[in-house]
Amino acid sequence: MLDAQLQSRLFATHTEAASARGFKMPAEWEEHERTWMMWPTRTEVWSHLAETKQNFATVANAIVQFEPVTMLVSPSDEAEARSLLGADVHVEVCPLDDSWARDAGPNFLLSDDGQLGGAVFRFNAWGEQYVPYARDALVAESVLRRTQANIWFSELVAEGGAISVDGEGTLITTESCLLNTNRNPGWSKDEVTQELCRVLGVEKVIWLPGNDDETETNGHVDGIAQFVRPGLVLMETSFDTAHPWYDMFKRNIDALSGQMDAKGRKLDVVLIEDGYGCSTHGEKFCTSYINSYLVNGAVIMPKYGIATDDRAAAVYRRLYPEREIVQVCIDAIAEGGGGIHCITQQQPRVRSRC
Repeated sequence: MLDAQLQSRLFATHTEAASARGFKMPAEWEEHERTWMMWPTRTEVWSHLAETKQNFATVANAIVQFEPVTMLVSPSDEAEARSLLGADVHVEVCPLDDSWARDAGPNFLLSDDGQLGGAVFRFNAWGEQYVPYARDALVAESVLRRTQANIWFSELVAEGGAISVDGEGTLITTESCLLNTNRNPGWSKDEVTQELCRVLGVEKVIWLPGNDDETETNGHVDGIAQFVRPGLVLMETSFDTAHPWYDMFKRNIDALSGQMDAKGRKLDVVLIEDGYGCSTHGEKFCTSYINSYLVNGAVIMPKYGIATDDRAAAVYRRLYPEREIVQVCIDAIAEGGGGIHCITQQQPRVRSRC
């Protein structure tokens, strides 16, 4: 049982709009309190589970140089995780099915008067591609309870990797994911839009077509586009017409062209290549540089051992001259179909009341 003082600080709803209480989802570049991660455990996802765990530890140990990290681990994995993680990484036991904190974790919110909140979507393991997933479906609420956050529950099936926000009322997502019948059959685009606005405190949703050929996430936006700052979006592309997703990249870029954000600004676009050439690692291999992660003072981004690594890092240096660019080898993670952004979830720092 929660004590009376804690109960008085918690608020949970299935109906009220987050904005009605002054809450909204902040942008990823805003100051973080910490990063949440989940230790890999599902054996059928990872071709080389031992190497994957090493990669997770490398990412966590890189992030903790810039901000605190909490790693959730299944009880049976606690000792192993502690042996691979640096002493500065905080380990908490939590029953898990899988390891994608971006998708199973909460989407944190902040209020105008300095409170922490979060949205809990229904989680069905990307259209029930992996079972069981019941434990992961409880992770978002568990994290919010641990952080004593106000909670907004939603019946929408969605994942954190499906959205990108600018912190000023604009959200980008994809039709191929959130309108997929494996998630939200019977929901119209308008209904999904309204629900995203209700629980995340956003005012405008921009829909991209997404990627129908990407079968792990059905085209999460965090492999296609990300806000860099209000009014500016980084989008993935390829300059090689032989790339199997060449036309898909172009369709998404065209769909964003001319779009206005919630503040009435016309969105500008910066392009970055994906890591085409790494696909020999397997058809699920994630080659997205956009699937990088902003931390306090740095960008943690993938390194695939190809020439494009340097060009992608140069793009991030131009976009974030005030941040350190840290490149990490994540081949074992990428073989599971995701990247650094997929395995992390930021908890924003609560701003002090003025």
